[in-house]
Amino acid sequence: MIINEQQTAVPRTYVDRVLEHWHKDEEAEALVQGAQRLTRGEARRRLFRLGHALRRQGLEPGDGVGLFLANRVDSVLVQLAVHLIGCRVVFLPPEPGPGELAALVEQSRARVVVTDPLFARRAADAAGRSVHAPTLVSLGPCAQPCPDLLALAAECPAERPDGVPAPAADEAVTVLYTGGTLGNPKLAAHSHRLYDTLVDMAEDDPQDSRAGFFPTMDPSTDRVLASTLLTHGSGHLTSIQALVTGSVLVVLPEFDAGAALTVLREERITATMFVPPMLYAVLDHPECVPGALPALRRIVVGGAATSPSRLQQAVEVFGPVLSQGYGQSEALGITAFGAEDLAAEGARRPELWRSCGRAICDTEIEIRGEDSTLALPVRQVGEVCVRGETVMLGYFEDPRRTAEALHDGWLRTGDMGYLDAEGYLYLVDRAKDIIVTGGTSDNVYSRVLEDFLLTLPGVRNAAALGVPDEEYGEAVQIFLATAEGVDVDPGAVGAAVTAELGELYTPRGTVLLKQLPTTNVGKVDKKALRAAWTSGDFGTP
Repeated sequence: MIINEQQTAVPRTYVDRVLEHWHKDEEAEALVQGAQRLTRGEARRRLFRLGHALRRQGLEPGDGVGLFLANRVDSVLVQLAVHLIGCRVVFLPPEPGPGELAALVEQSRARVVVTDPLFARRAADAAGRSVHAPTLVSLGPCAQPCPDLLALAAECPAERPDGVPAPAADEAVTVLYTGGTLGNPKLAAHSHRLYDTLVDMAEDDPQDSRAGFFPTMDPSTDRVLASTLLTHGSGHLTSIQALVTGSVLVVLPEFDAGAALTVLREERITATMFVPPMLYAVLDHPECVPGALPALRRIVVGGAATSPSRLQQAVEVFGPVLSQGYGQSEALGITAFGAEDLAAEGARRPELWRSCGRAICDTEIEIRGEDSTLALPVRQVGEVCVRGETVMLGYFEDPRRTAEALHDGWLRTGDMGYLDAEGYLYLVDRAKDIIVTGGTSDNVYSRVLEDFLLTLPGVRNAAALGVPDEEYGEAVQIFLATAEGVDVDPGAVGAAVTAELGELYTPRGTVLLKQLPTTNVGKVDKKALRAAWTSGDFGTP
């Protein structure tokens, strides 16, 4: 608890935990990005100034602030500043196209949108489409006619903003984009209990491999690299766990295997998180050889299914430092598999290389059948359902879809898998059809892509799949059922997708069919499409 000037007890938040570290040993490093290096004292003072600058935009506690930011040190501080003044963080990831981004800003009810100068034009377009007319500010000078938040902050006091009420138990403090349909995004809303759990994990027994994604953190020596996007769950988790433990956080502006190896080596990084395509790219780089990264003690891999052979290759190169984690925007932490356990247990039971670990502390997992109420026996495949402190409050401003996903505190993840007798979870399919591509943690949401494809002339039905790709892990492959007598040009389809949804959604291949296979209930049978594509029925995969 914290006692304010009126001697009123106020619950301690995770930001208070970060500040406790930043008030000690003020000349120690706190945040690093290339040549930009902030000490703890500098980071604290800049955080306070940013809090005041945001308040001067008319924000009140509980207001939403959209963050359309690149990986920068100041992006980390702005996110902290939003929570510092009692407002709601709304992460705006860079992958949505103009229509989806505008819908995201509108549905999130953001009063202010903070944009990176690189994204300013797109941010201005999205804000301009919103009936709520959010204020646009830029994190530095930009070409759009909007205030420079950093310049405003430089004129503000370096003292903590006061008068901030404690967040209510059921108050949404962070909102994450998690797909949805075109024009109707799903926004996973989390309360402060998520951050309380992360703080508790940091204080748990460091020998407990399920205590968190980065157990055994030592703030005197640990240096954590945020290599995935800060506006995604993986990057957010990585940065928060580093900050609440007092470790140095190093930010990688943009992922490239060579650049990542350089930073890992030169910054003496001890822990980081990769999605599988990132890990594969690093392993395939010519400079990635055994002994190249002697300081590295932990690599967490998550975000998509990982090849067991690639995991074993990583252990051969880096040593027993590889952990696995499983979560989603709706539940940022579900399972973990500690590095020591993975190496030891994997040698005893090779099938465990396919597992994503066991439930983290205070989290329950059940595998349920079609009625979603009865738990299935071990090794029987069903939907993964979870309950715990990392589960979302619900979908922001969306009671219908919240009711579909949450039942008596249990979240239906939409992922299919099974548990073994020892509680290890194995995922066998992603029922939500998220495609992880681009060599980063970027997500392509099939439903959004399919909805748009159905608006194109001559397209009767559409399906999008993630298919194996040696360079990116997964590539976007689309299948179109076209109207008879209509000439659909695959190149024009790809161009239209890029224009509306962004380059991330651009299909790598397009198959034109008279009709798409369907299941007994009339839904597109994606399993049949995947099998036909893999077997080469549509040509060489």
